[in-house]
Amino acid sequence: MSSNKKVLGLIFSNMHDATITDLTKERTMGSVLFGGRYRLIDFPLSGMVNSGIDEVGVITKSNYQSLLDHLGSGREWDLASKNGGLHLLPPFSHVTSGIYRGRLEALYGVWDFIKISDADYVVLSDCDVVANMDYSKIVDAHIASGADITTVYAKDVLSMEQAQRATVFGINDDGRVVDVLLSPNISGACNVSLNTFVISKEFLKNIVFEAASRGLISFEKDILQARTHNYKIMAYRFDGYFSRICSMDTFYKANMNLLNSENRAKLFIANRPVYTKVKDNPPAKFAIGAKVKNSLIGDGCIIEGTVENSVLFRGVKVGKGAVVKDSILMQDTCIGNKCEVSCIISDKNVKVSDMRMLTGSQNYPLYIGKNAVI
Repeated sequence: MSSNKKVLGLIFSNMHDATITDLTKERTMGSVLFGGRYRLIDFPLSGMVNSGIDEVGVITKSNYQSLLDHLGSGREWDLASKNGGLHLLPPFSHVTSGIYRGRLEALYGVWDFIKISDADYVVLSDCDVVANMDYSKIVDAHIASGADITTVYAKDVLSMEQAQRATVFGINDDGRVVDVLLSPNISGACNVSLNTFVISKEFLKNIVFEAASRGLISFEKDILQARTHNYKIMAYRFDGYFSRICSMDTFYKANMNLLNSENRAKLFIANRPVYTKVKDNPPAKFAIGAKVKNSLIGDGCIIEGTVENSVLFRGVKVGKGAVVKDSILMQDTCIGNKCEVSCIISDKNVKVSDMRMLTGSQNYPLYIGKNAVI
């Protein structure tokens, strides 16, 4: 990091679970599968590692067993070290704290961990944005501007529904945040928060403990919005490729967008790789007569039928005569012989028997829960 300042990374794994409840019934948002082989937490975690942040805490809340299995010791991200490294933080760490209701309570609950870090600055990130960020540039911009808080945003065109699940900033010509709208009833081009913040450790301590004494729980409402004119809040514009996951519809489209090679090239950058847990599965197998077009096929898949415009995770099987189109099939899904599947999202270990027909639409994909048998 060019600023030569020590930085601590904090990732909130559960902060937006309610936006995709079908996928987060048994897992955190951070451990939701994405793009054929990744989990959503891989993107902020890899970005931090690539930016020279060697100490990262992952704040959990509930349903975090799959997240623990995925992250393990942090070896895949080169965070399995005695100094710094990866730390999985429980939802409460001392007697006076309980299950947190907002970001400020979560930070108060894990303050004992933050306190012992020798970091000068803290990067806060959620798991609802798929992007490949260089956090070192954001930290440098924060220091150069003398900001109390730096928030990351991007220009995006939002529908009314998407805006109601977003934080939108008003920004002046100097790049300072002058207005904060939470779940606004608007549409069109907006400055959309990517739920990533940089703040000094000392300033973070002040607002976290003051919030605890006043019963404040929401960082966005009680700090960013309520104190826009009291604190110097600067906005850092992210111009790279990103997808915001705020509904099942946006999750589906974010995966489908990766079928475009230009989008993949913008997200998966050669000198900024996205790391994930390696399973060491065998290569995908394509039987004689199999047809695959414009699809992402994970390791260990066995394709005997037709797959078009789809994302298949590790170990998926597509039977003889089966046709899979415009779908996301998660790990170990099995599609039987002569099935027709279109616009579905199947969770892990779904079994679809022979000669079944399942159809959703691109605006309302059909979701099939984990371990379901059709």
